[in-house]
Amino acid sequence: MHVPARRRARAGIDPPRDCTDGHRQRPIATDGDRHRPTPADGDRAGAPIDERSARRRLRPVRSDRSKEFHPAFEEYCEAIWELREDDIDVIQARIAERLEVSRPAVSEMIRRMETEGLIELGRTISLTPSGLELAERVVRRHRLAERFLTDVLKLSWADAHEEAGKWEHIISEPVEQALARVLGDPTTCPHGNPIPGAGYLAPDARPLRDVPVGTQFTISRIPEELEFEPGMLDFLEEHSLQPGHSGVLTVISPDGTATVEVDGAHVGIPAYATQRILVTA
Repeated sequence: MHVPARRRARAGIDPPRDCTDGHRQRPIATDGDRHRPTPADGDRAGAPIDERSARRRLRPVRSDRSKEFHPAFEEYCEAIWELREDDIDVIQARIAERLEVSRPAVSEMIRRMETEGLIELGRTISLTPSGLELAERVVRRHRLAERFLTDVLKLSWADAHEEAGKWEHIISEPVEQALARVLGDPTTCPHGNPIPGAGYLAPDARPLRDVPVGTQFTISRIPEELEFEPGMLDFLEEHSLQPGHSGVLTVISPDGTATVEVDGAHVGIPAYATQRILVTA
């Protein structure tokens, strides 16, 4: 899966050094990086540093004022939440694929998240109440930002998704509330995915591939998994395969590849997408 560079950076490969409230941050080390003590770390300038003690002091970055975690922790919680939303087993391999980071990097971050009380480890990885709260806050801000960027600023789906990934880490609670108010309290993002806390009621939807040939359908939701497939958002938007748009399934092949008629045009859809696009019929 392709993940924009901004997401990989905030997922722990190259986390930003400054948090949003202006306080200087140390980067989170991954893939075997070691904390490099500076004179400021010692009891006095230039004092020798016990490296083990320095590593113990390397904690996930939070602002005491804003209670915000470092964006890397937000990205991991968000990825876990989205994988669970799409009914995908949350294991380290799936997280590494979603964020396009190495397995050792994921293992290190998972260890830190467990220490912070954000996740619980079992057969799969689960968010704790604290982790769930963090994830839902980030997802809500991301999806509200996507709404604003598409509905008001008229950005394309792909551009809005990319930009919202930056906004989600810097939107404050007052701005979040203002966005919801200006947008009329939407319940979904442009792709039909529910906005946490918006009172979304899921329709009785099913995958496009399960619709009988000749049946009219209305697109309900484009799952998050498809948003990370290279070129998929552009393809769906270009062919009006968007929530609220209706069409007719004209052909379905044994492998799941389908042809649909939407707005008088015939469109071929790959099996990967027909298995995931949710429709009502």
